Amino acid sequence: MEKATQINPGAQTDRKRIVDLLARATPAELEDAMSAFDPVPAYTALRGPETGLVMVKGRIGGGGAPFNLGEATVSRASIRLSDGRIGHGYRLGTDRKSAKLSAVLDAVAQDEAAGALLETRLLTPLEARLAAEAKKLETETAATKVDFFTMVRGED
Repeated sequence: MEKATQINPGAQTDRKRIVDLLARATPAELEDAMSAFDPVPAYTALRGPETGLVMVKGRIGGGGAPFNLGEATVSRASIRLSDGRIGHGYRLGTDRKSAKLSAVLDAVAQDEAAGALLETRLLTPLEARLAAEAKKLETETAATKVDFFTMVRGED
């Protein structure tokens, strides 16, 4: 019997972060990141790119019982590089090309040197952009906050 391969929990966390960021990158950011790898690595498609639906669940107040909120369109792709590394890409919407690019970049990022290049070229700036967008949204939302209070009328 073959020994089971040990999975490094830190590597899984890093990969989850990478796939999450790639799913949120703009098509232009993905194209720019791919241009850093010359030539583009040879790959074969394992799945897709294809588009389908996923069920989105919601919770009342963030803590209530889950309920089916509705469906969302998602595109996905899986590829295998010529050296055997496998990458997966996901995208909300119907952008199949970006799902495929995300899959290629996910596979490329599994190499230490290429992963470091991808980190500086795409992932770190992308995290900064997403944080700035979240801060801007938080600031805009805070500006619309209304504080309600009740005054005692003294008729007690």
